[in-house]
Amino acid sequence: MALNTVHDLLLDELRDIYHAEKQLVKALPKMAKASKSDQLRQAFEHHLEETNGHVERLEEVFEKLGKGARGQRCEAMQGLIEEAQELIDEIKTPEVLDVGLITAAQKVEHYEISAYGSACALAESLGQNEIVQLLNETLEEEKQADEKLNKIALSDVNKAALKVAA
Repeated sequence: MALNTVHDLLLDELRDIYHAEKQLVKALPKMAKASKSDQLRQAFEHHLEETNGHVERLEEVFEKLGKGARGQRCEAMQGLIEEAQELIDEIKTPEVLDVGLITAAQKVEHYEISAYGSACALAESLGQNEIVQLLNETLEEEKQADEKLNKIALSDVNKAALKVAA
């Protein structure tokens, strides 16, 4: 599809984000299962519920644009998920794996924050206020997820990993 207008670009970005969220729906249970920390596992499980909501919200956005909800391959998210899987496969110390999982998850969150922020700006420039509101709701949830991961790392997980490594 040729991207000749801001509307085309917005639609392209939404399809990318949609595919990214669908990939996360599959990856988050694996990350939760690999977590030793109950707090981290619960954070992944909670974010899975939120991610399912993000998918539904994006479907609503596509509907408001009069387009079918379909994704286009998000190479960036695929790469981030592959990195997380490599950590799961390579790190044998559970406490250290938890640190790695948080690092991988925060990379994902930062990608999503950037993607949703950009999509919000495009939708706002097109005067699509309802779409901005929906995308911004997800953007705020992504920011909160990143903050939660950071708190878990600093309050518990990093300390546990340092004790093992000592």
